[in-house]
Amino acid sequence: MAFDFDIVTDRRGTGCEKWNVRDGELPMWVADMDFPTAPAVREVIEAKAAHGIFGYSACPDEWYDAYCGWWKDRHGLDMKREWLVFVTGVIPAISTALRRLTAPAEKVAVLTPVYNIFFNCILNNGRVPLEIPLALDRGDDGRLRYSIDWDAFEKGLADPQTSLLIFCNPQNPTGKIWDRETLERVGELCKKYGVAVLADEIHCDLADPGRGYVPFASVNDVNRAISVTCIAPTKAFNLAGIQTAAVAVPDPFLRHKMWRALNTDDVAEGNAFAYEAAAAAFTKGGEWLDALNAYIRANKDRVDEFLAAEIPEIESLPSESTYLMWIRVGDIAEDSEEFCSFLREKTGLFVCPGTWYHGDGKKWFRLNVACPRALLEDGLGRLKRGVEAWKNARSR
Repeated sequence: MAFDFDIVTDRRGTGCEKWNVRDGELPMWVADMDFPTAPAVREVIEAKAAHGIFGYSACPDEWYDAYCGWWKDRHGLDMKREWLVFVTGVIPAISTALRRLTAPAEKVAVLTPVYNIFFNCILNNGRVPLEIPLALDRGDDGRLRYSIDWDAFEKGLADPQTSLLIFCNPQNPTGKIWDRETLERVGELCKKYGVAVLADEIHCDLADPGRGYVPFASVNDVNRAISVTCIAPTKAFNLAGIQTAAVAVPDPFLRHKMWRALNTDDVAEGNAFAYEAAAAAFTKGGEWLDALNAYIRANKDRVDEFLAAEIPEIESLPSESTYLMWIRVGDIAEDSEEFCSFLREKTGLFVCPGTWYHGDGKKWFRLNVACPRALLEDGLGRLKRGVEAWKNARSR
């Protein structure tokens, strides 16, 4: 089946957070795609809507089967039904895990730069973020790359106040897919220091064609025993507003704690569309997702090509996953927040300043390329004009 991702859908005036911007502005910031979801998912939602009764919903067997089948076929993880607990979203699951798996004022480790809402969750729940900066260097191909600074990582885990690691796999905002050896070492060190792992794997299905991510819990018995994994169809199938996700917890003791906590927090029951939409995505959406990932990869290649030819002063980090690109402006701007504000004011292009993600974010910004090619070309043109205006303003 052919899928047309070039169609531009007007989202203004629909209550969409991403497009709640001024006339003439182009939002390429929040992790929300400008593509309708897979046709198979739309059909299920439309049929449910046509039924007209939206009462309380029970979690059906099809929901469990869909998750287990998808992770086994797509990611090589023999997930068991009993591992799964429904939750309305990954962020509610993270907040619940923080309250149940850590104590007030304890430290929660994060590898920065990383998804900014992690910091909100940690601070809002009375815990202390422990930032462990990723190491940045250049690979044999001359391109930038991040890796874990193992000395800093072990030092952070060895702090007796550190009780949890929130681990982003694949990594947001960098698009990095962690390899099996890295995941194994992360698990070993966390077990050594008694640190539980909360693996946010919401972007896992947005890998480049021919690439696969490695589920943290798939690596070995150690990783399974110490981890809670957050998964969902919402990023890959653009279903964030449906509020449907899951935690997968292999260890019975950890799972019972999470099950009790999620139910106590009243985030373990789905709305009328949550179960069916997820099941449809994971049982009927594979062909659409493959086509989507190919389109996103082509968009990322176009960004790299454009930057090299038109704006060589800035460069992107090679992205293996997600539809987010991490772009370095450190050679022309000392503060990405100031640069992004200037860019929006002068061109209407709205992107995320890297400072939101901590670490070395002052030198970077995040660009969302999950959009039709016409919008991407518009954004690249605005970016070029913005960089030229920025340089001219500073040369006076």
